[in-house]
Amino acid sequence: MRPTWSFVRAAALAVGLVALSTGCSDGRAGTVARAGGPAAAPAAAVATRGSSTAPLPRLVDVGAGKCIPCKAMAPILEQLRADLAGRLDVQFVDVWVNPDAGQPYGIRMIPTQIFYAADGRELSRHEGFMSRDEILARWNSHGVAF
Repeated sequence: MRPTWSFVRAAALAVGLVALSTGCSDGRAGTVARAGGPAAAPAAAVATRGSSTAPLPRLVDVGAGKCIPCKAMAPILEQLRADLAGRLDVQFVDVWVNPDAGQPYGIRMIPTQIFYAADGRELSRHEGFMSRDEILARWNSHGVAF
């Protein structure tokens, strides 16, 4: 008997909630910008840090440092951040390190990628692992080419 997707999602959510309550730590090294705690405004336009340039489109990945798909995405996010510096703001929100940080995003499972326009509007979101090609294709579907 094959499990239904609703069962699989419910199980993933339950595992995530248990992990959140145990206070697991990140354990992932890297330089992906990490969004702050509950004071972070997810829909706000984000300018390049330390400059007065126009706001950038933003990719927020909500996950956890020890989640397997999240760990698989870490190098992808790092590379996007490096390759698209000054053109795309890439953020990682670790909900195991700071459970409250995920609340403003209204996530149901991790990882969740949220695509924001430069003006702060949410364009779309995706749940689960996403490859670099899929991320860039999603931006293209929103009329943002890199």
